[in-house]
Amino acid sequence: MFDVIIAGCGPTGAMLAAELRLHEVRVLVVESEPEPVPFVRALGLHIRSIELMAMRGLLDRFLERGKQHPTGGFFAAITRPAPEGLDSAHAYVLGIPQPIIDQLLTERAIELGAQVRRGCTVTGFEQDDEGVTIELADGERLRSRYLIGCDGGRSTVRKLLGVGFPGEPARTETLLGEMEVGVPQEEVAAKVSEIRETVKRFGLGTRDGQIYRVVVPDLEVSERKKPPTLEDFTQRLRAIAGTDFGVHSPRFLSRFGDATRLAEHYRVGRVLLAGDAAHIHPPTGGQGLNLGVQDAFNLGWKLAAQIGGRAPETLLDTYEAERRPVAAEVLNNTRAQMELLSTEPGPQAVRKLLTELMEFDEVNRYLIEKITAIGIRYDFGEGPDLLGRRLRDIDLKQGRLYDRMHLGRGLLLDRTEHLSVDGWSDRVDLIADPTAALDVPAALLRPDGHIAWIGENQQDLNDHLSRWFGKPAD
Repeated sequence: MFDVIIAGCGPTGAMLAAELRLHEVRVLVVESEPEPVPFVRALGLHIRSIELMAMRGLLDRFLERGKQHPTGGFFAAITRPAPEGLDSAHAYVLGIPQPIIDQLLTERAIELGAQVRRGCTVTGFEQDDEGVTIELADGERLRSRYLIGCDGGRSTVRKLLGVGFPGEPARTETLLGEMEVGVPQEEVAAKVSEIRETVKRFGLGTRDGQIYRVVVPDLEVSERKKPPTLEDFTQRLRAIAGTDFGVHSPRFLSRFGDATRLAEHYRVGRVLLAGDAAHIHPPTGGQGLNLGVQDAFNLGWKLAAQIGGRAPETLLDTYEAERRPVAAEVLNNTRAQMELLSTEPGPQAVRKLLTELMEFDEVNRYLIEKITAIGIRYDFGEGPDLLGRRLRDIDLKQGRLYDRMHLGRGLLLDRTEHLSVDGWSDRVDLIADPTAALDVPAALLRPDGHIAWIGENQQDLNDHLSRWFGKPAD
């Protein structure tokens, strides 16, 4: 029997498996694809996801395989540089293709002891008070205490669970593929720059000068389930750009729409949803993969505490309470961005106005913090504005804050040097550092880096330690 079975080994499932294994939870990941998917859907990590990798000691692996880019130009492809002084030690975009992200996170989960089985599809399950019995396509039945659906926008787990997925169907569709071109790179770049003056959903880009990622709006939403053909690409390229760039030798061809949906619930009993299984939206702003990884980071330590028998009664419920509103905000900002990408006169007028407004530092900062997820504040009740927000990676007397969070434990950062975590030291680390770059006496950080308490009173701290980390040890 496993503690947790995760359906889906994309970034969300792999991140969740790694987080659970930090706490010695017995994890099996089942993935329907027999081999890792080679094509590129997502292109990189935003600031908050980069911070999460630093928090678990993974960032060097990602930096070796990616490329740092300036932060800015996310919102509806409106080009504006980031304002100075963004509240992060990692205020950049890390360009790194999704297959590499998948690989690195899966390797991490396996290093920590997670089992990964490919070519396995969940076709059914039954849950009771003690756990979940999962049935695979080959008839094998497996037992676990919890099942997590990380199996994408067409999630089998969500459908079998009977959770509603309300929202809007696709109104536009975009062709996406990887292929070679038959004209010089300079000619492609010049034409793309010209077209993108008006058609923001158009692009041809290359990492190696040979294979191009081609993105081109389709004429209408297709009823077909099968992938597009190379001829579909050439027709649309000619219609929009006046040339098909001599595209040939496709590596993969696909299409995606702008459907926007949010699961009614993230948890029913012992079955939970994360990533695209819980929310889908257009890829504007590059938020989808990042949102799923951040779901996993929020859920992992809570589910591990539940399985370990030390979770407060309502801790697991805070996963949906915190993450579903974040997803709803992402859905809304992608809806807005899609409107601003329209070539119709009305949306273009609004786009022009917003472009002018983004000249104001406050507007630009607000939108960048929204897209990169560093502006999130969970509702932990009344308190200073910092309460419920994540804490940036700050300097300490010895090293950096995130270097002390690699094991996924809570952390009390105490500038007063008189507070204690006695009774919780098996779950929470103490750093007594009067020199810490922090404007409050002390802060209690959850394993996901969000500030759960601010103050200097020991009894008040104990109450919050119990709220988030359970009863003290005997």
